[in-house]
Order: sequence, then structure tokens, then C-alpha cells
Amino acid sequence: MSEAPAPPARPAPLPPLGGFTLVAGTIALSLATFMNVLDTSIANVSIPAIAGDTGVSPSQGTWVITSFAVSSAITVPLTGWLAQRFGQVRVFLAATLLFTVASLLCALSPNLQGLILFRVMQGAVAGPMIPLSQALLLSSYPPARAGMAMALWAMTTLVAPIIGPPLGGWISDNLSWQWIFYINLPVGVVAAWVTWRVYGRRETAQQRLPVDFVGLGLLVLWVGAMQITLDKGRELDWFESREIWILSAVAIVGLIVFLIWELTEEHPVVDLSLFKLRNFAVGTLSLALAYSLFFGNVVLIPLWLQQYMGYTATDAGLALAPVGVLAFFLSPLVGRNISRFDPRILASISFLFFAIVLWMRSRFTTDADFFSIAVPAVVQGVAVACMFVPLTTILLSGLGPERIAAASGLSSFFRMTAGAFGTSITTTLWDSRAQLHHAQLADQITAYNPPATQAIAQLQTQGWSTDQTMALFARLIDVQSYTLAADEIFYAGAVLFLVLVGFIWLAHPQRGRPTLAGSDAH
Repeated sequence: MSEAPAPPARPAPLPPLGGFTLVAGTIALSLATFMNVLDTSIANVSIPAIAGDTGVSPSQGTWVITSFAVSSAITVPLTGWLAQRFGQVRVFLAATLLFTVASLLCALSPNLQGLILFRVMQGAVAGPMIPLSQALLLSSYPPARAGMAMALWAMTTLVAPIIGPPLGGWISDNLSWQWIFYINLPVGVVAAWVTWRVYGRRETAQQRLPVDFVGLGLLVLWVGAMQITLDKGRELDWFESREIWILSAVAIVGLIVFLIWELTEEHPVVDLSLFKLRNFAVGTLSLALAYSLFFGNVVLIPLWLQQYMGYTATDAGLALAPVGVLAFFLSPLVGRNISRFDPRILASISFLFFAIVLWMRSRFTTDADFFSIAVPAVVQGVAVACMFVPLTTILLSGLGPERIAAASGLSSFFRMTAGAFGTSITTTLWDSRAQLHHAQLADQITAYNPPATQAIAQLQTQGWSTDQTMALFARLIDVQSYTLAADEIFYAGAVLFLVLVGFIWLAHPQRGRPTLAGSDAH
């Protein structure tokens, strides 16, 4: 590949905005960010409704989440190249408008296949929106107020997950799931229009840069093949299926070729040499694993509540909403005081609280009430508040300014990809373990089990037919089986978080310092 042309002289920085223009620009960027982040949480509680309306199983319905996450993760590393080639304002406006169009197409999708296709499109344009909104916001404020600018931006990314579950639940119960996408239309149009009015004349300089199309193609190939393998494995009986063998081979070979290519390419789409730095490697891997566990459980809980605990989508959303309350208030405190503490201590606190939360959830029974389900969500707010900023501080520590953007983009790619993989792995394990428990419990319903035979006899004396009695027992066994399976997943997650407590201390000691990348919590 030809060498990159010499970069032009860097233009003088634009003056900060002020007055009403600054307020309007901040609101517009925050609205676009809010719309983007909201779409990662609002669909979680709507999966049963989407699955039922499109005639698929809830586990297949989770493709709506994973397809968005994977495509978003893949385009994040391209943000820098796009911004330098076409300008930050143009790329952000195009992404916002295309996100809005994709939202409309998602709402109009007649089946799951169409919905997944447009969710891929939506995720692909969502990837650059978050980092570009940060960049434009920082250019709007004087350097002395950069911390406040990022605090305002971070509040948006924390409010969206609080509002998302109950809003998605209420929409699914009272309107239809399509409205979780329709509500993006006015938000996207207003955000794009105001952004153009405020930032249209503040376009950044553009230059022609080489792009690693081969590396990008390999990235799409192996990540896509791996995600499809995880999503369809259970449906196709895993390696009993030729399709799964082929997909797995494509994923493995694609990954190997991708690694070789990126390590030898002069202008790689992903700078893997960053993993030679211990703090980046430890911080990125810790963040990816923690996020995969966190996001997998965020998807699992509403599925369990709605399918086996009799919750409506609204109630399931309300049970999850408290996770953002403490996170909303504590995150600014953590961000302002990160320079006073070793970030490894704060990360350890986060992992310990996550372990406690998952241990509490591993004790759920079929008699769990709303309060016992909501309390762990409240406690989880502490874990979330102490996770993103310290881990981002660790993984960026020791890097020069010229590598910050690449490092932040690569860590975001790993985090979002891990979230998608975590969702697929969690739902697959849940179903597999539940089938095992179902078989074990069903074996107890025999003529040699006096409690079971007495219960059957009592129901039949009350007028229940044999078919009705067996259907009732089958439902009770389903509820118990999936609850036991969920408990096992929660417990395994708690153990893995305890392992992470030790792993994070492999990073070099590093006093915390303020970092604008700390808001990478979406």
C-alpha cells in the first residue's frame, strides 16, 4: 500500500462557543448521544414482544441486540479515518440522519430478518456517533471547562440506561414494539438540524488518508462469522450441523489471517501493537470481560422475568431501572476524584460489587418478589460508577497523545464486541442448563414419588383432566428449570468478577488522572 501523504499544517483551533449557541450545541449533541445509547437498552425488555410478533423464539429475538452491538463495534475503529477524510461535522450529521432513517426502517420491518438487517445498518452508523459527539463538544468549550463538558455528556449516557428499560417496557405493553424505533425520528431530525445550524461553519480540516480495506474486510468476516455461530449454534445443534462447522472455520481462519495482516500492515485499521503495553492489555481485557458479563445479565434478567415470573414488560423495565440511580450520582464523583486514587483500587471495588450483586441474584427463587429483584439493581449502580472511568484510565495510562484515539477506539471495539458475544453465550448457556434441569425434574414426576402422585390425585379430584394436570406440571418444571439455570449463570458471573479483582492488579501502578475517555460508558 502506498505511503500516506504528509499531513497538512494543523489549522488554528476554533474559538469556543458561547451563550445560546453553546447551549443549543450541547443539547443537540446530547440528544443524538441519548438516542444512540437509548437504543442499546430500550430493546432489552422488548425482546419477548418482538419475538412473539415476528414468530420466533426469544433467544432468536436477542439477535436484535447482538446485530446492533457487533456492527457498531466494527465501525468504531473507522471513526478517525472518516473524520479526517470527510470532516467531523459531516460524518456526525450523516451518521445521525442515517441512524434516524435506519430507525424508521426497523419500525417498518415486516419480519425478523428485515429487522436484523436494518439493526446492522443502525449499528454501523451508530459507531462513529459517540466519539464524534465528544470531539465536537470539546471543541465547543474552552479547555478550562472541558471537564464540565464531559460531565454533561456523561450524564446523558447514564440517563439513557435508566430510562430505557421502563420506557421500552411501557411502549411494548401500551403501544407496540415498533414505537421503540419511531421515537427516534423526531429526536434524530431535531438533533441533526440544530447540529448543522451550530456546527455547519466549524468543519474540521480534511485530508486524504490510506485505509486498510483488507483489514476491515477480515474484521467484518471473522467477527460476523463468530457472532452468527454463537447466535445459531443452539438452533442448529452446534457441531452436529455442517453450517456451524463452516462458520467456525471461517471465524478461526479469518481471525488468524486478520492478526497476521494487521501486525504487518503499515496503516492497520486496528493497531494491535497497543497490546504490547501491559496496562492497555490488562485494562482492555478486564473491561471487555466485565462488560460481557454485565451486558449478558442485563439481557437475561428481563427474559427470565417476563417468560417465567409473570412480569409485564413495564414491570421488568422498572425492576432494572434502579441500576442507573446510584451510577448517575456517583459517576461524576469518581470522575472528579480519579486523580486522588489508584484506579486499580476503584476497579477492584467495582468488580467486588458486581460479584456481590450476582451472588445476590444467584439466590433468586420462583418466589422472589419485586423488592428482592430490584435491590441488586440498586447496588449494581455502585459497580457501574466505579468501572468505566478507572478502567479507561488504566488502559490509556502511559500513552502519548498521538495514540489516545487509536487506543480508545480499539478498547471500545473489544468492549462492544464482548457485549454482543456475552449476550449470545449467556442466553445459550441459560437454555442449555435449563434443559438439563428440566430433564432431571421431570424424572421426579413418577408413580414412585409420593408427593408428585398425591398432588396429581388432588388436582384430578378437583376436576382437572390428565392433560390439564400434566400441562400445569410442565409449566411449573419450566419455571423452576429456567430459574435454576439463571441462578447458575449469576453464580458463575460472580466467580469470574472475583477473578478479575486479581487480574486487574497485573497492571502497573498508576496514579489516576482525569481522562476525557472516561466517559466511554455507553
